[in-house]
Amino acid sequence: MLSELRRQETIRALRNGTVPRAGLDALAVGLDRFEGALDEELKSAASGSGVFKCVRGEYGSGKTFLTRWLAEQAKSQGFATSEVQISESETPLHRLETVYRRIVERLSTSTVAKGGLRTVIDAWFYALEEDVLAQGDIDESDTEALNAAANELAESRLGNITREAPMFAAVLRGYRTAVTAGDGATADGLIAWLGGQPNVAADIKRKAGIKGDLDHFGALSFLQALLVVLKDAGHPGLLVVLDEVETIQRVRTDVRDKGLNALRQLVDEVDSGRFPGLYLIITGTPAFYDGPQGVNRAEALASRLATDFSTPAKFDNPRAIQIRLPGFTVDSLVEVGIKVRDIYADGASNPDPIRSLCDDVYIAELANAVTGGLGGKVGVAPRVFLKKLVADVLDRVDQLEDFDPRRDYKLTVSSNELTVEEQAALLPSSVNDIELDI
Repeated sequence: MLSELRRQETIRALRNGTVPRAGLDALAVGLDRFEGALDEELKSAASGSGVFKCVRGEYGSGKTFLTRWLAEQAKSQGFATSEVQISESETPLHRLETVYRRIVERLSTSTVAKGGLRTVIDAWFYALEEDVLAQGDIDESDTEALNAAANELAESRLGNITREAPMFAAVLRGYRTAVTAGDGATADGLIAWLGGQPNVAADIKRKAGIKGDLDHFGALSFLQALLVVLKDAGHPGLLVVLDEVETIQRVRTDVRDKGLNALRQLVDEVDSGRFPGLYLIITGTPAFYDGPQGVNRAEALASRLATDFSTPAKFDNPRAIQIRLPGFTVDSLVEVGIKVRDIYADGASNPDPIRSLCDDVYIAELANAVTGGLGGKVGVAPRVFLKKLVADVLDRVDQLEDFDPRRDYKLTVSSNELTVEEQAALLPSSVNDIELDI
């Protein structure tokens, strides 16, 4: 049972045609086949391994839903998470300093929804102080000695990372000094710089003894250091989702090749053990993994990600580096529609009309109508179906006493209700798919 807050957030997201950020267990359909393997991989990351995973599926198959559902599972095990949308203008894959910045901007924990770096850093320093005090050599009231010992312990914990990313440690020391002195502006600026933000004032950087901004080459070292801080702050790992990686197929050839090389570098670094506790997952369409403008342009990367999908989907190996989402069927669309109806009714002041007027039979009728309105392409239907169900049907039944969806509602789907990707998915994939009247 979802809390009232989660219920409202879930319904609001569906009403707006987006994937909810939380409460996805209550909506999950068909993910049980992956659950065991993904849980094993989370446990592997929590024990200090690095994990890399690829999710493949056509538009509407549920890639974003799966990764957000996995993020919820990760948070329940103490992980921090971050979801980054790859795009040419906002987050180009080959600019690792930008990818790192987006990871930090979207850093989330079970207590912080977004931008959780400062909370994590504060928790880390608190944990260091507790470890220092536990040794019994320093009195809690001796602030100066406690700060010095905590800084020394921080240097020790960072170990080799301090040698690879000395500025990370320098900024941590500067931040700690600023907080202790009550210098909020400096503390804010140093946290921003630590998160890869550009344009931090020079005088603030000077106080920490640093220059310049984080670059492409320093980004991976900073990610390495962030994992250490997360671990000591009580988070066993970090789940990072790089969503819509297939967008690099639409950029210039040189930029695309740089992006693929950056992805190969990330795969290699994860496999080498450089990022203990990192679970890195990417999403993309089959064309990205198999087509000439995607992974196949980088031979080394293609060989790493190669997975056999020649057998029926029911025989897929969920432990493989790639997992595929076969997409929705009408039956699974009906199943998730019933779940949404029940979630909506659970919070309604008068649930009886919702359950009776929108019974299972009606949900099936609506699912078939939406699918038919989209040319029978079920893969395009989930977002549109759930938005129609909530905004056009359930909301009206809940608010209007004399509204009967069977009598008073006629489904319409116009092109301006569809995203660019949904409109593209409706186009015939080949000349053989075009129906002709002869």
